[in-house]
Amino acid sequence: MILEDILAHKKKQVEEEKRMIPIKKLMEACDLQPIRDFKKALCTDTMAIIGEVKKASPSKGIIVETFNHRQIASIYEEIPVDALSVLTETQFFKGCDEYLTEVKALVSKPVLRKDFIIDEFQLYQAKAIGADAVLLISSILKGKLKDFYVLTKNLGLACVTEVHTREEAEEALEAGCDIIGINNRNLKTFEVDLKTTEDIRRYIPKGIVTISESGIKASDDIKYLSSLDIDAVLIGETFMRYMNEGRSIIEFINFSKGLHR
Repeated sequence: MILEDILAHKKKQVEEEKRMIPIKKLMEACDLQPIRDFKKALCTDTMAIIGEVKKASPSKGIIVETFNHRQIASIYEEIPVDALSVLTETQFFKGCDEYLTEVKALVSKPVLRKDFIIDEFQLYQAKAIGADAVLLISSILKGKLKDFYVLTKNLGLACVTEVHTREEAEEALEAGCDIIGINNRNLKTFEVDLKTTEDIRRYIPKGIVTISESGIKASDDIKYLSSLDIDAVLIGETFMRYMNEGRSIIEFINFSKGLHR
């Protein structure tokens, strides 16, 4: 299964990185990093937009053949997205830590590190490379989510806790998580269904920032999600495929911003 392969590779990668980079060195680097307020960026009167920097995915393969993360960052800086998400997973999404560091230097908006975090070492690493927020995936941190969340907050980072089921949402709420991302993509099958957001949204109380992730392709999708009182959407593949058609992206964003929650 794809998720099992990703986690097996990630475990080997992290163990190698821990041998190469002492945790003390990461902590020193953390102290030098300014933090932008990711949560505040999502708390707007209209639908907040998180634009993703994403070269590939396990289900789609290479999404952008002529991938230029600096150029993408510069475009995102000029259009009305509220925050950015940068894939740093190397094997299956073809990302890297350097993408995030360089994107952060080019934009004034907060940046989320999107990766498969399985070790607390990666939280220090995230701050050291310039992330303002991290993604914690509930399904791969069972029994450990609260500890990871507390450390993330202690480091001064925002945390998007990703869920796919009601049970995962309830665990995230019990852990005190204040930003919940509902992933419309099943990480076991990689199938996408926007109705996942509707199924889970009803169990998340007001006051918790709620993001819908994956499979958002058209204005009708935005209209549907807006009707569910979603605070923000994370859009990757759709923006990546139309990055050279700036007018289309801006029209899409303006439509989203025109829907008051």
